[in-house]
Amino acid sequence: MAELKITLTKSVIGHPQNQRDTVKALGLRKLHSTVIKPDNAAIRGMITTVSHLVDVKKAN
Repeated sequence: MAELKITLTKSVIGHPQNQRDTVKALGLRKLHSTVIKPDNAAIRGMITTVSHLVDVKKAN
């Protein structure tokens, strides 16, 4: 199964609470932190919500 490497590139300060919660649910805490998540519909939807705050690349 494919995996995605997600990096928080912009701060969540000044953004709506639902976007802050989405970033937290992805496991991102600090600026430039990176997590690896499976490539599925749920994760893709979360990425779409905060696409302006994160950078996404294929992990494999």
